[in-house]
Amino acid sequence: MKLRNSSIFTICGLLLSIVTAAGFSMANEDLKTEKENLMKSFPNLTLDGFRESPLKGLYEITAGEQVFYFSPEGYLFFGEIWTKDGKNLTAEMREKVAADRIKDLPLDKALKIGTGSKRVIEFTDPDCPYCRKVDSFLAKRTDVTRYVYFVPLRKIHPDAEKKARYILSHADRQKAFLEVFGGKFDGKPIPVAEGVQQSQLEEMEKIASGIGVRGTPALWIDGAHVNGADLQRISGLLDKGKGVSGPESR
Repeated sequence: MKLRNSSIFTICGLLLSIVTAAGFSMANEDLKTEKENLMKSFPNLTLDGFRESPLKGLYEITAGEQVFYFSPEGYLFFGEIWTKDGKNLTAEMREKVAADRIKDLPLDKALKIGTGSKRVIEFTDPDCPYCRKVDSFLAKRTDVTRYVYFVPLRKIHPDAEKKARYILSHADRQKAFLEVFGGKFDGKPIPVAEGVQQSQLEEMEKIASGIGVRGTPALWIDGAHVNGADLQRISGLLDKGKGVSGPESR
């Protein structure tokens, strides 16, 4: 019995699909097994992602902002994987994880400042000196739209919560923001009644906690994460450069 070429191609295509599907199934099963081995070895570990790493024999783990690796022999590795041409694969994954965390962020819950084409998402504390440093820098730029969430660090900045609630309760929030970050109420009574805008502030803090923000300032500029008052990196991202320096935060 003779088969037409089209029939042969169809059969070959079906066989290839079956083999490929079987390969994917085996790979997924291996991944599931190694993840189970990881959790047996480290039962208290909380992770967001588990996948094969770029280095054969190691599995890549993401947990919050952290990227680290697991060996089937039962070891965890904290470090960075570089290619021979100088590409930091671990850093690239950290950037991807950071960008993914804000994809579904409810921007309508944030305080919006400006109308520029560059989107800046900020998690800030009204009394954090490094947050004020970032604000002073961004306030000079007309090419940004800022989405601000307040995360008052109450233990070290006891007035920060009241200042955040003052801004949120004001009819002109941008004006109130400038007043507070300009130091108008530093060491002075803050004109806001107890409990006013408390629920909105708590909602902002819940959003921050949900994406793993633990300190301020924390920023995302067109999807890229900046931890701390790293003005060189902020400027580089806004200008599409690659500024790199040490962050300041508190």
